[in-house]
Amino acid sequence: MLKEIGVTQVTIPLPFRLNQVHCFLAEGVRGWTIIDTGLNNEVSRDIWRPIIEKHEVKDIILTHYHPDHFGYAGTLQQLTKADVWMSEIDADAGLTFWEPDSLETVNQNYDTCGLPDNLSQVLTTDEQGFNPQVKPYPTVQHYLEEGMKIVLGKYEYEVVFTPGHSDGLITLFNKENSILFSTDHILPRISPNISYWFRGIRNPLQAFFTSLEKIKLLDVDVVIPSHGKPFRNANQRIEELLAHHQERLEVTYDSIKRPATIFEVTQQLFRNLNIHETRFAVGETIAHLEYLHFNNQCKKFLQDGTWYYKGI
Repeated sequence: MLKEIGVTQVTIPLPFRLNQVHCFLAEGVRGWTIIDTGLNNEVSRDIWRPIIEKHEVKDIILTHYHPDHFGYAGTLQQLTKADVWMSEIDADAGLTFWEPDSLETVNQNYDTCGLPDNLSQVLTTDEQGFNPQVKPYPTVQHYLEEGMKIVLGKYEYEVVFTPGHSDGLITLFNKENSILFSTDHILPRISPNISYWFRGIRNPLQAFFTSLEKIKLLDVDVVIPSHGKPFRNANQRIEELLAHHQERLEVTYDSIKRPATIFEVTQQLFRNLNIHETRFAVGETIAHLEYLHFNNQCKKFLQDGTWYYKGI
């Protein structure tokens, strides 16, 4: 499928349970275009080196700011002199999230989640561990905007904003062939992590639902994700994702029949997590609790420096 549309998939291994990310290479208007980059590490360097030796890369499109997509962009830009394109929202996030002031804010907020002793510091230290994997930062010359047209391989794609997984996440849609590069918005086998990180969109789960409904209107035939294999019938997968989160909301609601901390609810929603996964679990728990709060299904109150949620 990818070969037919003039796009090459570049799969980069990751040191996580989600153990690889798909980046892409295609001819653009000015030369070759790369979509996403992997982490800034030796694995990414070794994979990209022979590719950039054979292709004159002029543009690097970053679908969002998360390290597995954004991390190697700065180094790749230095090596190729390519222009970097990204949504303004996620460009700002990518250039600030891992800085000390930002991580200190995250750490202070972790302290309000009812985490066991020292776990907030451990989680923040894990976040700090991403610092060398996202630096040097790229220089973002161009902001991607809704409706912008981009040529990739044989066809032209429209930029579609789909916030949720990140505040400025973009997908790329070709109407002619009903093809969507879904990035991390729609994945075939897992639900994208939808987290609140104490900044940005206050109700990211609602943003995700709205973005799913937006893509549903396109009635996409072929979906090319950043994790997992390409698949057909986006709307079927969208319905599965919506149902999954409704189930999670029900479990979340059941967990706050009595006042509960964020961490107590996290323990009801997730099991057997390492530190890296615990970060995402806490973030996703907050996203579900805040969704209920915004929909007047629960109240929250601060007691002795810890947030509690209680169903209504």
